[in-house]
Amino acid sequence: MDSLLTYISIAAMMVIIPGADTMLLVKNTLSYGTKAGRYTVLGMVTGLSFWTLIAILGLSVVIAQSVILFNTIKYLGAAYLIYLGIKSFFAKSVFSLEEMKEQANSPVNSSSTHNKESFMQALLSNVLNPKTVLVYITIMPQFIDLNGHINQQLILLASILTLLAVLWFLTLVYVIDYAKKWLNNSKFQKAFQKSTGIILVGFGVKTGI
Repeated sequence: MDSLLTYISIAAMMVIIPGADTMLLVKNTLSYGTKAGRYTVLGMVTGLSFWTLIAILGLSVVIAQSVILFNTIKYLGAAYLIYLGIKSFFAKSVFSLEEMKEQANSPVNSSSTHNKESFMQALLSNVLNPKTVLVYITIMPQFIDLNGHINQQLILLASILTLLAVLWFLTLVYVIDYAKKWLNNSKFQKAFQKSTGIILVGFGVKTGI
């Protein structure tokens, strides 16, 4: 039990520390509303599930030990984050609360496109992040009993990490939405969006180093 509590504490710290996922969530929620934020979280969860499957199949060690494969995924992930950052920086508009309400009530709801984009951005960002696999081969094994069923324990630890991520990021979605109601200023939102773009580019450069 003590080791499980220790793992939960470590996993919580990994989730809470701001990273590319946080910036994506802020960008999408700020620009397109809470539904886009929830789709972003869904994309993150799908990405984590992908790496969990990779670990269960024993491919995580293969990826970590293959310099070419690891670096290929890393550089693709870095390039994608830089692309998202530049796209966010040069975005032409940020939707106001009134505009989002009008879209929600319109016959042809274009917000579904933004929701799908938010999901795919988070999914690709996580899938193209080979550093996630390092969590499965460095941190999680320390909390796995080799005498027990390894895959079941791995699924449990991955599920805890995913649950913590869902709880934290969904909380952020509604905090951002609440703050947006008080800061319903297009200039501020535009400046903040450009800032998230710059930060995403920074994360992309850092990932590629």
